[in-house]
Amino acid sequence: MGDEEFDLPLKCPKVFSGKYVQKQVTLIWKLFMLLLLGVSGIFMCFLGVDQRITVGKSRQGSPLENKTNHTQCQQPNTHSFPVHYPQPGSYNREECSCTPVHNFLILSMQRSGSGWFETLLNNHPNVSSHGELFANETRRENFTSIRQILDKVYNLDWNSSASKNDCTTAVGFKWMLNQGAMEYNRETLAYFKERGVSVIFLFRRNILRRYVSILANVFDKEAKLINGTHRAHVHSKFEKF
Repeated sequence: MGDEEFDLPLKCPKVFSGKYVQKQVTLIWKLFMLLLLGVSGIFMCFLGVDQRITVGKSRQGSPLENKTNHTQCQQPNTHSFPVHYPQPGSYNREECSCTPVHNFLILSMQRSGSGWFETLLNNHPNVSSHGELFANETRRENFTSIRQILDKVYNLDWNSSASKNDCTTAVGFKWMLNQGAMEYNRETLAYFKERGVSVIFLFRRNILRRYVSILANVFDKEAKLINGTHRAHVHSKFEKF
């Protein structure tokens, strides 16, 4: 009995020390695996961000790449008016990059049927007419601000309800004569020649009908909220009569 009493304390430290070493080895392996997973996760995160940046750059493309693609497009020979291949800065035209676009402008005066005419144009799935862009005086303070608006429109960067999801083949807007169209006529004419813009001059020959339309517009301001029918701003065949 005396020997056993002294043997047990001598054997126990060996057992306890073995378990302690085993726990240390297990803890080290867990820390190593955790560190390995952390490094792998950080690497995959940076790899994913790099791929997103690469994909974004490939979608946007540089102007040089876009010009190269446009030179490979088959030039249309059936049009009697100039066509263009815009390079939007806000998106990539992708499959529409070889679709030619014709630039136009509706030059008119109020109460001349320009709203009805523009509605007919916008009913086409590939035509965008963006309305009276220069009704806001701050957009026509000088020709520099006017040119910025024109560049956005004809580069297909102007976003409005008239913008189309399909391939745009014609883009323009409505410019009234009393909205700064005649203030910078020389600069504007030179810009239109440079861009190959077709000007549609919409003039109402019947002056009496124009005055009737002006009176109807006054009536609209007062009575439109009562019955909801437009008498001056006609945008459908139901409102026409």
